[in-house]
Amino acid sequence: MSSLETDVRTEVEEVHRFFVRWFTGTAEPRELNDLFVSRLDDDVIFLSPDGHRMGRDGLVGMFQNAHGNNPGFRIAIRDVTVRRDLGEHVLATYTEWQKAARSSALPENARFTTVLLKKARPFRWLHIHETWLPEAVRAEDSFDF
Repeated sequence: MSSLETDVRTEVEEVHRFFVRWFTGTAEPRELNDLFVSRLDDDVIFLSPDGHRMGRDGLVGMFQNAHGNNPGFRIAIRDVTVRRDLGEHVLATYTEWQKAARSSALPENARFTTVLLKKARPFRWLHIHETWLPEAVRAEDSFDF
């Protein structure tokens, strides 16, 4: 595994560990900016698995309103892969498996995510596109995490 792939994997896993802490209410409200918002580019675009488009303000508002709303929530990140090293940017993919997700149609769900990150310390998230994984793919893996 390359150093870049290790760095991207660490970034994705750190951000999602924060998401679990945030939604379960174990993160302090002041951590939202330090551990998530500060990583978002001003022009970030998030495309949800349902096809909804959200910018930075929408993402921040959604997170502010969701602190502690999902005490049993869990995430497992799998298959982090660097698809392209683009000099100042990196294109990567991963799968995100969620358990007890109150805000999703299925409490146990999985999504394929493509991200464009600017290389920085920490990375800057420029574009996030999630797509639901089909039932057949979800059935082949485990929600035992």
